[in-house]
Amino acid sequence: MTVQSPPGGTFTMAKDLTVTRMGYGAMQLAGPHVFGPPADRDAAVAVLREAVERGITHIDTSDFYGPYVTNQIIKEALHPYPAGLHLVTKVGALRDAEGGWPKALSRDELRQAVHSNLENLGLDALDVVNLRVGGLDAPEPGSLAEPFTVLAELQQEGLIRHLGVSNVSAEQIKEAQSIAPVVCVQNFYNLANRADDALIDSLAEQGIAYVPYFPIGGFSPLQSDTLHAVAGRLETTSVAVALAWLLRRSPNILLIPGTSSVAHLRDNIAAAALVLPEKELAELNGIAV
Repeated sequence: MTVQSPPGGTFTMAKDLTVTRMGYGAMQLAGPHVFGPPADRDAAVAVLREAVERGITHIDTSDFYGPYVTNQIIKEALHPYPAGLHLVTKVGALRDAEGGWPKALSRDELRQAVHSNLENLGLDALDVVNLRVGGLDAPEPGSLAEPFTVLAELQQEGLIRHLGVSNVSAEQIKEAQSIAPVVCVQNFYNLANRADDALIDSLAEQGIAYVPYFPIGGFSPLQSDTLHAVAGRLETTSVAVALAWLLRRSPNILLIPGTSSVAHLRDNIAAAALVLPEKELAELNGIAV
């Protein structure tokens, strides 16, 4: 396997954890609505192998995608894993029979989730485990001390190397840091939804990665029109422009766009090399105003 140069450069989360800023999110490898198997398992395997061949060293996943499906496909496609490839997973939710996402934050549920991720990925220890606390697009108030302490204990046992948090507020991050080091934060953020601007800057000062999801989610029609217009002038796609803007926004931002298509994967990776002229950058910066 010939591996290309890392797209978008790299970011060091910890001494033993350096990843490409352009990563890959495995959620879309599952079936519709992230439930059940994909229509084409061979195509899913091909996308993962292409991602690694293209130099990506950061794959984001979870055992509750499918459930279990994406992790099993990752193992099939990439195990034994090449040196330097890092798998980041998350716990804190389950999938019910109707495809819902009920919380799973008890001690037993979290320990089971970590062991399940280990088994389905074929690993002895997980590089990073994110504790998902809030809903799909916003933090929820309350303490995360109890569930995060469980993950810190599993880290002490050697089953987890590093810890992160997802769907959290600045206050919850500080609470987590009082228990164990946090290497990354996954929250909803993009061109049009910038509630975390101050948080991103604070995390950058601390050397903590920020991983936004829904890179073009929640746009108004006017905001979408502006994005499309910029993309048209640059002769590229709106997704590429949105991803390129995020990489430009702060050096600690890591991207995990997901796709089940090799062609779309290549388009996403190409966004890492897209240069945004100052005029277009100013127009994009005004989208959320």
